[in-house]
Amino acid sequence: MKTIFKKSIILSLMLIGVSLFAQNRDLDNWRPADQRGVNVFEAPKDTVSTFEKVKVRVGGQSTLQFQALDHENGVAPADQTETNTLQEIGYNFNLATANLDLDVALAKGLRMHLRTYLSSRHHPEPYVKGGYFQIDNLDFIKEGFLSDLMKYTTVKVGHMENNYGDAHFRRTDNAQSIYNPFVGNLIMDAFTTEVGAEVYYQRNGFIGMIGFSNGKLNQDVLKDANGKTGGAAFLAKIGYDKQLTDDFRFRLTGSVYTTGYVAGNYLYTADRAGSRYYSVLSPEKYYDWRTQSLQNTSATNTFRTGRFDPGYSNRITAVMFNPFVKYGGLEFFGTVELSQGRSDSEDNNNDGLNNKDDNRSTTQLAGEVIYRFGASEDFYLGARYNTVKSEQSFGDADINRFQLSAGYFLTKNVLAKLEYVNQQYDGYPSNNVLYEGKFNGLMIEAAISF
Repeated sequence: MKTIFKKSIILSLMLIGVSLFAQNRDLDNWRPADQRGVNVFEAPKDTVSTFEKVKVRVGGQSTLQFQALDHENGVAPADQTETNTLQEIGYNFNLATANLDLDVALAKGLRMHLRTYLSSRHHPEPYVKGGYFQIDNLDFIKEGFLSDLMKYTTVKVGHMENNYGDAHFRRTDNAQSIYNPFVGNLIMDAFTTEVGAEVYYQRNGFIGMIGFSNGKLNQDVLKDANGKTGGAAFLAKIGYDKQLTDDFRFRLTGSVYTTGYVAGNYLYTADRAGSRYYSVLSPEKYYDWRTQSLQNTSATNTFRTGRFDPGYSNRITAVMFNPFVKYGGLEFFGTVELSQGRSDSEDNNNDGLNNKDDNRSTTQLAGEVIYRFGASEDFYLGARYNTVKSEQSFGDADINRFQLSAGYFLTKNVLAKLEYVNQQYDGYPSNNVLYEGKFNGLMIEAAISF
């Protein structure tokens, strides 16, 4: 505790010192961190630079929830063990989460972003989520260099959040929840941070992106049992986004993420910030494969509660389509996601090869309708239905979630939300903790972002 306290004091002093010199102004080619960033996807491509000298923008987020959820499963008393008997949960506040953002304008058309999780469900200590360089102009090499091309082109390089699909632009990223009209993210939450590069071309509403990464969440140079340090992942996105009239905006994108061999893929498990639904359907004990023993369950070591991982740890190909329509204050956002893959141990043909027959498939569908109203659309009402169906070793797993939400922007930097959630599980075996599992109830969330 003393060490954590000392670190907190040092960090606070550093923040105060940095803040004295920070210029908290908007930057070029940058998504605002407040209400203005709602329904912004890729960073806008600004053609006029305001760069004068190096600027450091210090930002951050803080979020807190009050949870009033109930859960239950259908495991019969005769089949109950420590690993499928649910923990008892009640109504109270969750751990407050916090982010620190540093955005630095380094040169004309060149900036850096770095996000640090100061407090998160999985980690009690601060740690870096990721960061990148964004290049929108090459004048720092030579005045006017490739200016006609760079007018529409953006390059991002770093250990960063991959741009797979559009849902990750609306999801909660630890404490950054002001973009999300709901409290929880999707059931199958596609999010990962990997070392790579992405190249964008945006022109007249058309969007194209191609990228590569090393397919690894945890970076190291150690070889695995196959003598490899990792593999590679390929990403691509194509779409159209246009404000067709003053009242009507239309966007439609298609994305793909695919790997060859990778030493552990984390597309659906990379988020160490954790689920917003704390301890739901958590057993009294869980099996820790690292220590090969039973461990007491806590909110930290079961931080993915309420989410689903299809188990594609070795190879994966995922495709996501996202329509977005906004007419006046009414908007619709949809997700159609089709993925297939396998773990390293799956070999249905027992031939030691990776065949297509070894792959399993998963389908996720989600649709949300939001109505925003008020002079500056400061109020909203929303509903979302989300379903996942996945081939598993025991058969097909089906998970369904329904959410109702209401929100109020007290200022452009402060949002209060109320959500009702109901999630149900089907298809799990009778001795599994998720057998006939369900949770439901209310969540209240307060979010600050600047």
